[in-house]
Amino acid sequence: MGSLVAQLPALLGVLIGTIGTIVATSLADRSRWRRRQTVRWDERRLDAYAEFARALKEVHTIASRMIGGYLDREQELASLAEADFRHTIAWENVLLLGDGPTVTAARAWRDAVWAVERLARSQQDRDHLPDLLHRANEARDRFYGAARGGLGVGGGSVAQAALLVSRLREPAPQATAPAER
Repeated sequence: MGSLVAQLPALLGVLIGTIGTIVATSLADRSRWRRRQTVRWDERRLDAYAEFARALKEVHTIASRMIGGYLDREQELASLAEADFRHTIAWENVLLLGDGPTVTAARAWRDAVWAVERLARSQQDRDHLPDLLHRANEARDRFYGAARGGLGVGGGSVAQAALLVSRLREPAPQATAPAER
């Protein structure tokens, strides 16, 4: 009995060490799993945001071309219908994977592009076009800001709306005749 009592501190030390190792390993594994899950969902969220942005920008571009009246209207309407379909699919992924602020910003951008699209389809009063385009650009900036914030992407602002407005207000470069020899 005396030898068992003498060995008891060593046995308790081994038991506590084993339990500590099991707990530490379990916590580390759980933490590693959570990090992998976060990276996995962030990658999927990034893909969803990028696809949504691409699809919505396609709708915006086609609608803008239609307003300009440069191409065959029937062909553009068909292209617009296809782009709307791709946008709808991409929107579902944003709803599924997006965080609240990004979904809200995406909805505002989508609504602003829809206003441009309605104008393109109706071919009515185009006096509001510059305002509609600016609203869509500002909404896009808010979407990118929210998406970048939700994904933890740093690097400052990537806003384009103000830059686009300033470029519209700049006078067009004057063509100069080549100097005579």
